[in-house]
Amino acid sequence: MNIRFEESGSPAGRELLHKLRDRFSSGNRDCRDVVTEIIHRVRTEGDAAVVEYTRKFDAPDMTAQLLRVTDEEFTEAAGLVYDDFMETLHFAAGRIRGFHEREMEDSWITTREDGTVTGRLVRPVDSAGLYVPGGQGGSTPLVSSVLMNGIPAVIAGVDRRVMVTPPNREGKISPALLMAAREVGIDEVYKAGSAWAIAALAFGTETIPRVDVIVGPGNQFVAEAKQQVMGRVRIDMLAGPSEVLIIADATATPAFIAADMLAQAEHDPQALALLITISRTVAEQTITELDRQLEALARKDIARTALAERGAVLLVETLDEAIDMANQIAIEHLELQVEDPWQWLPKIRHAGAIFLGSYTPEAAGDYVAGPNHVLPTMGMARISSALGVETFLKKSSIISYSRQALLADADHIRRLAALEGLTGHGNSVTVRVENRED
Repeated sequence: MNIRFEESGSPAGRELLHKLRDRFSSGNRDCRDVVTEIIHRVRTEGDAAVVEYTRKFDAPDMTAQLLRVTDEEFTEAAGLVYDDFMETLHFAAGRIRGFHEREMEDSWITTREDGTVTGRLVRPVDSAGLYVPGGQGGSTPLVSSVLMNGIPAVIAGVDRRVMVTPPNREGKISPALLMAAREVGIDEVYKAGSAWAIAALAFGTETIPRVDVIVGPGNQFVAEAKQQVMGRVRIDMLAGPSEVLIIADATATPAFIAADMLAQAEHDPQALALLITISRTVAEQTITELDRQLEALARKDIARTALAERGAVLLVETLDEAIDMANQIAIEHLELQVEDPWQWLPKIRHAGAIFLGSYTPEAAGDYVAGPNHVLPTMGMARISSALGVETFLKKSSIISYSRQALLADADHIRRLAALEGLTGHGNSVTVRVENRED
């Protein structure tokens, strides 16, 4: 297996750690310029631009009238999926709902003795747009993306939820995706993909509505478009290629480690699959297992490229050193395949999701465990969290003063206002203090 193997104390090992710590990327200039043009056209031309791009890259016969999925298409989709798929869909959705229901925040109010009332009002945004990639022309529908992005929006109470996804050549959407949309309460689905779909959600067209929050994974053009419209709308996060870091001791099973590294590597040629271990034997046997298991993968060429270009195995002296490196790297998925993983959990500071024990594959988190699989990448786990209900919520502060309370605070307010040179602020208090009540 052509994968980088280094010892942490060597110059090459230190160089590797430095590169892993500093792997954030904001995209390339060529992509940025292309997306800027797409956004401008959609903003100024609306449906006409969306249809033109869709006809060019996805469905040659698309028209503005065909952009929205009809009730008849939903009905047709229901007849095309198998019962076992629907069973799994309900099962996964139930797990994800159960987890995210605990995230819902409550409004709160507190009252002081002088009559001051302060608090926080928690309200959902009015609308949210979910982007779902095409999945190789619809042949590999990303059902889990619909569940992971749609369910938190429903729990948050978002009133209008829409989904955009590229159609296949015939202008159709995968029946599995439509059933997933219905499972999470989305009946407004549009046939549009890439940067033009993001632009349509951000600015609105004659057919596709403008939304307040845009979530969902995508290629570099989708990511760039989300970055460019960020601020006009809220986005879930700036996402890079998928990542996994496995920390292993001598008790770990190399076959399990290799399987989980390959599970990430098959996503994308730029995916990042890492192993940090204190056991040279585990390291060497894992590399052997990577070779053995790779040949069975349908996407083996993608996985092979990812492992050769970005994968690495790093040998360290102690688990403390491994944990310290993990905190510096701030990986998307962190697996602790060690003898007592719970012992090390309190020392983890930065990771998108943490998987404890050898029988907890990252794939469980992708589909049915319950926690969200939309996670920070590129080291952003240092400052960001997984997508959740809070992504679709906003908070308003509540403040109410009685006259008695304002009199008690007046001098402090005016003193701070004077220091900042804001005499109008101070005067807004003074006119109330001097206005005596009968």
